[in-house]
Amino acid sequence: MTWANEYLHRHSIYSIPWTISNMETVTMDCNLGSVTDSAGRWYKQSPGGVPQFILSNYHGWSNPSYGSGFSSPKFTSNHQSQSDYRLIINNVQEGDSAVYYCHTWDSSASEDVSQ
Repeated sequence: MTWANEYLHRHSIYSIPWTISNMETVTMDCNLGSVTDSAGRWYKQSPGGVPQFILSNYHGWSNPSYGSGFSSPKFTSNHQSQSDYRLIINNVQEGDSAVYYCHTWDSSASEDVSQ
């Protein structure tokens, strides 16, 4: 198990494994609780793989910031409040079936928080 995999696993509150059908749009919501001053970051972990950074989004930004190999319009994100973030995956394919993590930095506790 790699450091990133072990780290996210130890700090996960929950993860969402799901099976999908081609051409659908899938959304996942994440509530960061009292954390309102940090970006929500999304990670994808395929079976047998390590978590990959998809994107980060912050309520003060006009657009998300993407990880290597991920881009819009396939992946995007919006927010409903300063602590509620949504990952949107368009035109889903079989390869998108994975565990997805929502992650942020809680500056008041000086620690990372995942869902």
